Amino acid sequence: MNITDRRSVLKAGLGSLAGLASAPLLGGLAGCQSLDSTPVAALPSRPLTERVTLITDAPGNVLALSSGDGVVLVDSGAAAAARAVRASLAGRRVHTLFNTHYHPDQTGGNPLFGAQGAVIYAHVITRQWLSTDYYVPAQDRWMKALPEAGRPTETFREQGSLQSGAERIEYGYLLEAHTRGDIYVFFRDSNVLAVGDVASPLRDPVHDWFAGGWLGGRVDALDDLLELAADDTLIVPAYGPVMTRAELQAERDMMLHLYDRTTSLITQGYSAQDMLDAGVLQEVSRAFEDPYRFLYDVSKGLWAHYTNFGGNIV
Repeated sequence: MNITDRRSVLKAGLGSLAGLASAPLLGGLAGCQSLDSTPVAALPSRPLTERVTLITDAPGNVLALSSGDGVVLVDSGAAAAARAVRASLAGRRVHTLFNTHYHPDQTGGNPLFGAQGAVIYAHVITRQWLSTDYYVPAQDRWMKALPEAGRPTETFREQGSLQSGAERIEYGYLLEAHTRGDIYVFFRDSNVLAVGDVASPLRDPVHDWFAGGWLGGRVDALDDLLELAADDTLIVPAYGPVMTRAELQAERDMMLHLYDRTTSLITQGYSAQDMLDAGVLQEVSRAFEDPYRFLYDVSKGLWAHYTNFGGNIV
């Protein structure tokens, strides 16, 4: 099945949206926490290249590019880790910050760095999510919008580029992969590609169907990333170890198989439990921590894509 087929409207066998508002979202969507002056320790970090450093446990990955006039960050971590991320930069100023998507574990540090003058880049849909209160179905509660200082100031819809010191930085949209506002950030000269939660080498892949993410979009996005990456490109997901292009290809092939199988079964009326009982996830080599939830979100994502449902922001 080609990309056009996956992005087309799936009419056969799709019915109502019963129970749509009850599905779980990405875990850990905690709100921003206040920042005090208590000293904090730096987070674990290691150099990937001469200019690019990987910071971990924020709780996910944060990339820091050293340029002549400061630092470019990809994602800012959770609010509770913001000052630890800053401590990991050894006093260097963050002048540019990219958000790969809107989830608070990637954007919680935005208010800290934005208030200190960082220009925040994100997809226009990510800015929409961060600029309004939004509902979290799994927790049956509303999340508050980020303060103005933490909202993206530079937005785009398709692609863009900028120069920071000696580094060419390219960024672009990954349509409906994990959310409806995912992007990649490619440090072209350092050959480091940040892909957010579109690739997930360790954690169960998450499809935030309430924000437009679905399995077909993930497969398409992985195809786009494979076109960008060379064999020696360092591919950095939001969580987990740095990946090779071969590992990204293996994840894409697995997701394509699951897309084909689950789409066929869902359109025949299979529920997540039915697909689990049918052994769909036993057809791939990966072990899932919560196989039912993965299939539940895959099912909800297909329904939401078919009806163009997108939560608060459409």
